[in-house]
Amino acid sequence: MQLSFDHYRNHVDQLIQASLAAVNPAAAVAHHLKYNGRALTIGHDSIIHSHYPADGRIYLISVGKAAVPMGLAAAAILGDQLAAAIIIAKRGERDWQADIDAAESQRGPAPIHLYEAGHPVSDAHSLQATTAVFDLLKQTTAHDLVLCLISGGASALLTRPLLSLGDWQQLTDVLLRSGCTINELNCVRRQLDEVKGGGLAQWAAPATCVSLILSDVVGNPLHVIGSGPTARSPETLADAVTVLARYQVGSRLETAVWQRVVQALHKLRLQTPPANVRTYNLIVGDVRQAATAALVKAAQLGFAPQILTAQLEGEAREVGRFAAALAKDAAPGSCLILGGETTVTVHGQGKGGRNQETALAAAIALHGQPNRVIASFATDGEDGPTAAAGAVITGETMQHGRAHRLEAITYLDRNDSYTYFQQLDALASTHCHIATGSTGTNVNDLLFILTYPR
Repeated sequence: MQLSFDHYRNHVDQLIQASLAAVNPAAAVAHHLKYNGRALTIGHDSIIHSHYPADGRIYLISVGKAAVPMGLAAAAILGDQLAAAIIIAKRGERDWQADIDAAESQRGPAPIHLYEAGHPVSDAHSLQATTAVFDLLKQTTAHDLVLCLISGGASALLTRPLLSLGDWQQLTDVLLRSGCTINELNCVRRQLDEVKGGGLAQWAAPATCVSLILSDVVGNPLHVIGSGPTARSPETLADAVTVLARYQVGSRLETAVWQRVVQALHKLRLQTPPANVRTYNLIVGDVRQAATAALVKAAQLGFAPQILTAQLEGEAREVGRFAAALAKDAAPGSCLILGGETTVTVHGQGKGGRNQETALAAAIALHGQPNRVIASFATDGEDGPTAAAGAVITGETMQHGRAHRLEAITYLDRNDSYTYFQQLDALASTHCHIATGSTGTNVNDLLFILTYPR
């Protein structure tokens, strides 16, 4: 099949759609959760059979950016075996209540309670929803099963902090803007939040607690995904203090807030679940799964594809330069795929996200190189506080910008990648921005490098 640079945007769009389809959250739940009216099987092993007698109740807790499709898929499978369900979703994505109402009209009488809360910074609705989970799980017995469905975003949506909401919001915002990794952010969160680091599993006890997890963290460490509400944390107070010191959080917070953070860190907190907690955690989807689907689609399109890594990390603009270097050396007809998640240290006052910043830095480094394309996008469809999922650039992008007096380096310096691509698309019809809308899934980011014959 002859590859043409003229069709690069169509190729990118097909790769995106293939990767997203592979990590559909409802399909992931349906694949790993089976109930035939008598036996309940989770995963490939009947791990529940020895703990879940016929007279036990099933409670469902679904939280994260994929909470609604995962929760409704599980509810449909369990039918009238479901005693009660709480779904905590990100507010503002869509009218989820309509989906809940439609599902309840087709299944048993057990209520499904929907809460919509703030992300990436927790809000009062996050606290309210988490309190509802706590109150529901007070009634569990050793005969019961608590099925938890966890996806990216759970850290903000499910929270019971040891600080006031205002202090918690300020601390989170400072960490998000500091350039720290998601692992480091969650390290601090776990030390200051009762539901994280196994806290939800403790609330579920003495019931058996099983979690189906859609991973949005590089390498799939269970205690990091969603801040590990059902997974033990190996970290200590010293680890959290190290993160706070490394990013000079104390100097960025109001003095009074910092003092209360220090006080909270010294409060005793039970890190290890008690002996009567029975917990099982199962990864049902991740970025490698999405990357593999893109690999298959790229081969169908006629590229020679290769997955370079599913654990890409680093400062977004540095990753952009690295991607440009790979593009320069790649053979014609190649499709290189990288999955992971970068970070942005915010210095300017612009608008953007890690994927758009990666793409903008790549556009600068790739300037003048023909027949080469780099695309970077967030699988949840939300790259930072913008309407874009990411951006696509070529070796001509920077020149297109200059033709309309848009200097890419200036926009990069002020972390204003969204504005750059928005204006470029409007003025030059370049179609750089990737706009998927909310995808209902979340498994990190994907970066594609395409090269074409001259």
